[in-house]
Order: sequence, then C-alpha cells, then structure tokens
Amino acid sequence: MPTVKLFKNGAVVDEFMGAQPEKTIRALLDRHIPRDPDPLVYQALLEMRSGKPEQAVALLQRARQDDPANDNVKIELARILAALSRLEDAVVVLDDLSVDGKRDPEAVALTARLEFARIAAGAPLQAELEKRIAANPHDNEARFQLGARRLLAGDYAAALDQLLEILRRGRRNGDGAVHKAMLKVFELLGDKPDVVRKYRGLLYSALN
Repeated sequence: MPTVKLFKNGAVVDEFMGAQPEKTIRALLDRHIPRDPDPLVYQALLEMRSGKPEQAVALLQRARQDDPANDNVKIELARILAALSRLEDAVVVLDDLSVDGKRDPEAVALTARLEFARIAAGAPLQAELEKRIAANPHDNEARFQLGARRLLAGDYAAALDQLLEILRRGRRNGDGAVHKAMLKVFELLGDKPDVVRKYRGLLYSALN
C-alpha cells in the first residue's frame, strides 16, 4: 500500500497508508499546521517534542478555557493526557467533544485506545498473563488482558488473535464484550484496511 508521510522541519510527524477520505486527511493536516485559532496547540506540540508534557498540558488547558468549542484542542489534550497515563482525565476531555468531534477519526481511534489502556492498567504483566494462559488455555480474562497489552504495544494482529481465540472457545464467556472489543480495534486500525478485512472475515466465521 502507498504510504503518505507528513514532514515538518525535516522530520516525519505523521503518516497514513492507503487511500483516505478528504475528512481524514484534513484532520491530519489540522493537527500539524498552526492556524490563527490554535497558536497554543502549536506551542503545546513543540513542548511535547521538547520532552515537556506537563507544560503542553497546561497550554492546552488554557486553550480549552479560551475556546471551549474547539475540538482540535480537546483531542490534542486528551492525547497528551493519555500519554501521561492520566486515562480518566483523557476520557473526560473526549466526552466533552461535540457530536462532530466525537466522529473525528482521531477521536474515534483515541477513544478505542483509551479503553484498552484502562483494561491493561489493572492487568498483570505480559509474561504473567502468558503463563496463566499456558497453564489454562480457557483463562479468558488473561487472554482479554493480554490482547489489550499487545494492542497497546502495536502488535494488532496478536491482539486480535487473542480476542478471536476467546470467541472460538465458546459463546458463553463474555463474547459480547469481546465482539465489541474487536470492533473497537477495527476502528483504531482505520488506516490498515488489509488487517481489518482479514479479521472481519475471521470474526464472522467465529460468530457463525
């Protein structure tokens, strides 16, 4: 698939793969091109790149107070709060988005990632989860938590494999939650159509 990379000051700051709708591309550009209404967002991004996330949060909170209707500010604030493991704070900020803001691809993906981060936050380490599954392949809680940890590590196929395995092992083990979790992963993987297509097919087979 063709890859499009966005450069700023000689460095790659964002990218996407495959054909994307105009709305998605505009949202990507809006995150990185300073506009008159968002000077504090631009400064916050500079603070983040300088390793000063708390200063970035302060700037974005100020920008949010100055312009409460600015969804771009809220999405960037939620992203940084999530990076600081302030998960509940990030969820509150995303809940304050407008109806259109909540449909923004970045907001949808960030909301999905936050849900998995909350699952992983209370889970044992990956090695412990793998031991539990080896000892008891029917330990669906461990599989679900391992799926969350692998997703957050960027290993999306491995995460989806764990969720699929729960569905394959029986329809009475919280499969509704697992099904919803897989749909959330698909939302997060909007720029990876081949992966989504493959696992949608596997999900259909597991449910039928």
